[in-house]
Amino acid sequence: MKAILLDMYGVIVKQTGDDFVPYIRQFFPDIEPEEIYDSWFRADVGEISSLKIWEAIGFEGDLEAVEKAYLDTIELNDGFMEFVTAARNRYKLAVVSNDTSRWSRYLREKFDINKYFDVISISGDLGIRKPDERIFLLTAEKLGCSADDCIYIDDRRKNLNAAARLGMRPILLNSRNVEYDGTTVNSFYELMDLLL
Repeated sequence: MKAILLDMYGVIVKQTGDDFVPYIRQFFPDIEPEEIYDSWFRADVGEISSLKIWEAIGFEGDLEAVEKAYLDTIELNDGFMEFVTAARNRYKLAVVSNDTSRWSRYLREKFDINKYFDVISISGDLGIRKPDERIFLLTAEKLGCSADDCIYIDDRRKNLNAAARLGMRPILLNSRNVEYDGTTVNSFYELMDLLL
């Protein structure tokens, strides 16, 4: 294997994205999830700015401050820095994330992790969301690898299954406590034992 592709939410960072609706409901207790998802998913493919998510939900005033307050609740996963520092010596590395351009850029700069990755594939920049196989193929191509040269790590089975169909080796980082028939690890420390 020549390259490792990593998901962001539930892998690089602890939060899986499942916390977003409960976070919003602290401010708008009666809002329906669909009202949140509509603008969120549109921002995830670059159709609208991430600031439009907050506006559509009903936030007013300094939307950049509102957005920053949410993003600052997000933390790096335990062991990620040790893993990525060691893995860089052996593999090419990429991020493949369903995220808005602004949120992804903010988090990567906040945690100072851009320098570890050879390729960064964000759905908001590319207009392609996982599990669309094109995002995996594009990332592998930019890495100079074929799909079967790549390991893909995610916390969602549908994304792992899409990568596996292309020939990538899927590994579930089980931050969401789901059943999975394939290779599963529970932490970056277990991943280091498996791959490094």
